[in-house]
Formats: sequence, C-alpha cells, structure tokens
Amino acid sequence: MTDSTATIDPREAAHFGEMAADWWNPDGSSAMLHRLNPVRLRYIRAAIDAHWPGRERSFRPLEGKRALDVGCGAGLLTEPLARLGAQATGLDAAPENIAAAKAHATGQNLAIDYRATPVEQLAESGFDLVTSMEVIEHVADPAAFVAALAGKLAPGGLLILSTPNRTPLSRLAMITVGESVGGIPKGTHDWGKFLTPEELTALLTDAGLAVTDSSGLSFDPARGFALSQNKAINYLLTARHGAV
Repeated sequence: MTDSTATIDPREAAHFGEMAADWWNPDGSSAMLHRLNPVRLRYIRAAIDAHWPGRERSFRPLEGKRALDVGCGAGLLTEPLARLGAQATGLDAAPENIAAAKAHATGQNLAIDYRATPVEQLAESGFDLVTSMEVIEHVADPAAFVAALAGKLAPGGLLILSTPNRTPLSRLAMITVGESVGGIPKGTHDWGKFLTPEELTALLTDAGLAVTDSSGLSFDPARGFALSQNKAINYLLTARHGAV
C-alpha cells in the first residue's frame, strides 16, 4: 500500500511551520509572498473569467463554486478565494500554519474549512478550482502530488499552479540573493527540486490534464513583481481535464 502522506517532506513542513506566527506580517518572513500575492491573484482572476465567462464584472465570480488551496500556509491566497465567493478549503502540512489560518479567518469573519491534512488523505473531491502556489518544489514526490491534485478536480474544473523554474537566474534570484538580502528565509528553497515548465507540463499531462495557459513571474526592482512572458525565475500554469 502506498503511504498517502508520501508527497509531504517532514523537513519542509517543519520549516514552514516555524514561520506560522509571522505569515500575516507583510514585513516579516513571508514578506515576499505578500508582494507576490496581488500578481498571483491577478492571474487567477483572469483564468477564472476566461474559464467561466459572464461574471467578469462581479466581485464574487466564484459564487456557488468550491475552491481547494493546497499548501495554503496561513491563508494568504485562501482568504481572497473566499472573498471571491468560493466555498473555500485550505490544506497545509504544518498544523501551526492551519492554527494561524483559522485564527486570522475568524478575525475576518470568513468561513473557511482549514485542515492540517495531506491532499492525498482528503476524502472530498469535485472542486471547481484547485490552487497550489509555490508548493510543488517542496514535496517529496512531484508526480504523485500532481496526480493527487488532479484527482480532486471536478470535471470542467480548473487547476492553477505556480513554482520557480530551474534556471541559473532562479538560483541567483531566489537563493543566492533572495535568501541572503531578499527577505526569503534561509533554507526555504532547494534549487535541485525546482521544475521547468516542460517538466511540470509533462506531469500534468500524465495526470490526465491539459495546460491551457501559462505566464512568467518577473521581478523589477522599481516595479516589483509582474506577469511576464519571461519564465526564467518563476511561472504560473493553468490546466484542466482533457485535451486542448
């Protein structure tokens, strides 16, 4: 029998669990994620509008839909998904993160189902939207993780992932600079575990999904993070069931 928690790396879970109390501090150890979040949300909103047209002007385009955020941390992305109208569920490997997420959501009067549960152990499926941002580079078995995400997706649903690319530039930007003076906690990344867009696309294809869109995430010291055609540092992918 396969261990249903096989994709969780205990060292990675412990590393991020230590950051739990600081997740919502925009100037703390998660400052980089706070700066990334608006750009990721812009991409996600565009993907939602393209996939489910007709609600482009709505503040709650996910009304009546179920969203699953895997590797949610303390809910930096899960809360906006709930505000967009989704019935939101957030999963994280670190119980400390889930405790911080629950406390923050309560303070915001948001009803979010947070669980310290591996995605492989989640009994529910049929989610309209599944997101996993900056997570796959931290798991022990990326192929099994992608398969588990695909298994939670409803027919006609949407999967959105973001992750660093494995390039010399990403090593420089995210580890050499990012983990020394860039505000990323030391030991956060293992460059050898980064996936190229081609590698991640192949994993999604093997899981029965088709990539329908992709975008780079670039950084400019003057403008900050922005969506870009340049995927050398980081990128986002959108996928759904079946061939394109």
